[in-house]
Amino acid sequence: MANTSSAKKATRKIARRTEVNKNRRSRVRSFVRKVEEALASGDKDAAEAAFKAAQPELMRAASKGVFHKNTASRKVSRLAHRVKTLSA
Repeated sequence: MANTSSAKKATRKIARRTEVNKNRRSRVRSFVRKVEEALASGDKDAAEAAFKAAQPELMRAASKGVFHKNTASRKVSRLAHRVKTLSA
């Protein structure tokens, strides 16, 4: 348990940040899941639309520090490749 007032405040801040980051991570996963489902169903138009929505969401999460920049870029790249192969 925190003893000093600054440690107590830090604990409160960490709890708030954790909650925000959890929501952001969940939101990103939802967007990625929509792309995955569209790919699984073979619907090219839906997959492209879902990918266009998911890409900025992933990069926003990276800029906010929820994901590492390279992790977000890797996920975008792999999704883009899968969407591209679906249309081929």
